[in-house]
Amino acid sequence: MGRNSHILRIEKQHSIYYSYFKRFHRNDTIYRPHEKTMSQTSDGDGLLIPISKHDNIQGTIDAQTILVKYGDYQCLSCGEVHRMIQEIQQQIQLCFVFRYFPRIHIHFQAQKAAEAAEAAAAQNKFWQMHNLLFKNQYALNNGHLLEYANEIQLDINRFLQDISGSPVAFCLCPMAQGSTTSPGIG
Repeated sequence: MGRNSHILRIEKQHSIYYSYFKRFHRNDTIYRPHEKTMSQTSDGDGLLIPISKHDNIQGTIDAQTILVKYGDYQCLSCGEVHRMIQEIQQQIQLCFVFRYFPRIHIHFQAQKAAEAAEAAAAQNKFWQMHNLLFKNQYALNNGHLLEYANEIQLDINRFLQDISGSPVAFCLCPMAQGSTTSPGIG
């Protein structure tokens, strides 16, 4: 079996999306949890880093199809994939898990954008911030992040405290500092 054998061959109407995922995001994971062919680790559990309550999850974990996406809010191809995922979600039941993977060596505002998303998550508005960050990939400086927080009606004092504190407490892959491939995929 090849490296991409674990990627679900999405139904024919989604073949364009599948081709894009396979070409540009081959380390992201699309799978059906009940299929045995998804083994990426020697113990057969699938993901190297299992989905947990700390992940940002959209949809139900018991969905027939699960997509785990490692992304960078400043990455243009991640933005294209974001729009495709939104289209796919309109057509099939999908559990979507987003994990941060800011490539700060080429995207200087990606880390702060991930921190803003996590600060929004602390106020139960992760997905609203997530969508705004991808919609406004060219405007991710501190002033814009504050505008987005205000737009989705976050408690601004709490938001500022959360993003100006110590380094983020959420899970970022240590490889993100210089890597160009996604973590967690064997």
